[in-house]
Amino acid sequence: MPQESSHRGREGSPHRVVVIVDENSNPFELGCATEVFGLRRPEIGRDLYDFTLCSPEPRTLMRDGFFTLTGVADLEAADSADTLIVPNRPDVEVPRRPAVLHAVRRAHARGTRLVGFCSGAFTLAEAGVLDGRRATAHWQWADSFRARFPTVQLEPDVLFVDDGDILTAAGSAAALDLGLHLVRRDHGAEIANSVSRRLVFAAHRDGGQRQFVERPVPDVPDESLAPVLAWAQGRLDAPLAVPDLAARAALSPATLHRRFQAQLGTTPLAWLTGERLALACRLIERGVSPLDVVARRSGLGTTANLRALMRRETGLTPSAYRRRFGPGADDTPW
Repeated sequence: MPQESSHRGREGSPHRVVVIVDENSNPFELGCATEVFGLRRPEIGRDLYDFTLCSPEPRTLMRDGFFTLTGVADLEAADSADTLIVPNRPDVEVPRRPAVLHAVRRAHARGTRLVGFCSGAFTLAEAGVLDGRRATAHWQWADSFRARFPTVQLEPDVLFVDDGDILTAAGSAAALDLGLHLVRRDHGAEIANSVSRRLVFAAHRDGGQRQFVERPVPDVPDESLAPVLAWAQGRLDAPLAVPDLAARAALSPATLHRRFQAQLGTTPLAWLTGERLALACRLIERGVSPLDVVARRSGLGTTANLRALMRRETGLTPSAYRRRFGPGADDTPW
């Protein structure tokens, strides 16, 4: 499905992100949503979203009784959301409240963007909005999800799935990846990078990367890919290829590929292409033109390659991306 979505709210008001919190919801994913969508951004100079928490009850006991959430809006707040983040919780076999499922269905019917973090995919599937659609969920619940919702096209080994107006993230940390992906869709690569810097988090991990890696923290420090990644990021405009990365790392291409899969959950080529595309987006936002210059300076080579990759990854052509995020775009608070 096309990935383009409006980052403007109704009638020019700020895009409103509403998070439903229900009994036994996970605090971490709630924190991720708050960090990405709810904080003020003085370093940017404007607020990116209007953020609201709501719950079907005045008092909501969070996961394992860690704390009780009070003082948030009631469930009617979900009816004015432009983006609705549905509740997630570890007890995936327990049915969700009918009132929550009705709120999700109403939101979907009026075209609201729906987001599920981790087990939030179960909430979306219970509401019936994922039938025939692509989604992901935490790998440990993949078998349970398939058994309960066979009509959903589950992709269990990716960080997140962007299916246009419905997006799902696999696990806890992947909620941040998906949140930054939404900021990038709504406000461009430069703003997403600014948000990621404040979070001290990777600016961009492609949704197709694997959910888990063989060795998240390398056992031997000098096996880390960090030096070769930093070297390549400073030379994206050069004709770099996988053999060049392997030579820099003093590894065979096959060994480099294994290290990328083990440490990053992706391939060297996919990582290099993603970095180049992110650079191309930033160049367009800064007003670099024409497109052949953007393609050359980002290392993507040709305008045809630039167009194809931008359409695939952002849902926008370079020209449409420039109109939305480039110099002269409307940058007033939404």
